[in-house]
Amino acid sequence: MYAGFEKALEAAVASGRIAGAVAAVADRDGVTYTREAGVRQAGEPAAMTQDTLFWLASMTKAIVSVATLREVEAGRLSLDGDLSGLLPEFADLKVLEGFGEDGAPRLRPARRSPTLRDLLTHTSGFGYGFLSADLTRWHATTGAPDPNGGTRAAHVLPLLHDPGEAWTYGIGIDWAGLAVEAASGQRLDDYLGEHILGPLGMTDTGFTPVDPDRRAVAHLRVEGTLFPAPTPPGGTEAEVLSGGGGLHGTAPDYIRFLRMLLNGGALDGARVLRPETVRSLSEVQTGSLRAGAFKTANGVLTTDFDLYPDMHTGHGLATVVTPEATREGRSPGALNWAGLFNTYFWADPEAGKAGVLLTQLMPFGDPDVLALLRALERGGSE
Repeated sequence: MYAGFEKALEAAVASGRIAGAVAAVADRDGVTYTREAGVRQAGEPAAMTQDTLFWLASMTKAIVSVATLREVEAGRLSLDGDLSGLLPEFADLKVLEGFGEDGAPRLRPARRSPTLRDLLTHTSGFGYGFLSADLTRWHATTGAPDPNGGTRAAHVLPLLHDPGEAWTYGIGIDWAGLAVEAASGQRLDDYLGEHILGPLGMTDTGFTPVDPDRRAVAHLRVEGTLFPAPTPPGGTEAEVLSGGGGLHGTAPDYIRFLRMLLNGGALDGARVLRPETVRSLSEVQTGSLRAGAFKTANGVLTTDFDLYPDMHTGHGLATVVTPEATREGRSPGALNWAGLFNTYFWADPEAGKAGVLLTQLMPFGDPDVLALLRALERGGSE
C-alpha cells in the first residue's frame, strides 16, 4: 500500500524539486495512513513532521464556507437573500468592463448584488489580481490597495462580471467571512474557535501560527532552485481576517475537519453541521458553468490550473465537486480543493475516505506535487 506514492515522494525530495511534504489519509473512523519526507526549509536540518505548520491559504475556504452554512442553518443568513443590510458595500458594486482609450477603467453598476450563494460558489464576480490581467491593470491605474493588506476598503473591488454569469475564482469567501461576523456578532477567529476548530479539536489551526518554530517555510522554485518566498506573517490584527486564505494548520487538524464531513457533520460527539447540509455540499451549484480551472495572470504565483481537464467540474457550497468518478478512484460527488502553496485535499463522502497533501511551494499547480497527489489517492487501492 502507498509504495508508489512513497517512492515518488522520496524522489521529489532527493531531486530538490520540493523541500518536503506531509501527507495523511483517513476514513470515517480515523487516520489510516501518514507519511512525511524532507525538511521544513531547503538547506536547513529541521525535518517535516506530522505537526509541521503550513499556511493553508485557500484550504481556509472550505472551513469558512462551513461556518457560513452554520449561520444559514441558524437562520441568521440566507443563501439567496439581499446581503446589503449586513454588507453595506454590496449596495453600490460596479462591474469593470474594460478600459477607455485614455486608460481609465470603464465601470458600470452591477445588475444585482451578489448573494451568499454567489460568494460561496465563486460566481459573484469578485476576482483575484493574479488571475486577472484586467484587475491587475485596475489596481495599477487606480492605485487601490490590494486585499492582502487586510483592510475592508481594499476588498471593495470591481466585479469582473455580473453575479451568476461566470465562475471566477476570487475573494468571495473573504466577504462570506465578513457576513458571518455581521450575522453572528463575533470576530471570525472567535467564531471559528467556538463553533468549528474548538469542537473538532483542531488546536493547531488559526490565523496566527501557534508555534513559529514548527512552521514550514514557503518556497519559490526558480529554474529548478528553491528560494524562501515572502508570505504574510499571519495574525489577528488585520481589519479583515481572510476567510479565503488566512488560516495556518497541520495535516492532522485538517484531517479532523474532513472526517467531520465524512461523518455527516459530526465528529467525536461534536456536531458542526446538520447531515442534510453536509449532503448538499456534493451538489453542484454552478450548473452549466465549469468550475475549478483558471488561467494565470502571474506566473510567479500560479500556473494555468485544470486538475480534471476531461470533466465538467462544478462548484458546491464549500468546494469544487467532481461529478464523475476519477481515475484515482474517487466517487461522483466528491469534494476537493487546494491552497496557493501547493496544499491539496479531497473528501469522498460516498467512499468514506479523505486525504491531504501539504507542501509550501510556488507556483501553484506544480506538476510534481500534482503527480504526488494522484499517487497518494491511488495508494489506498494499490
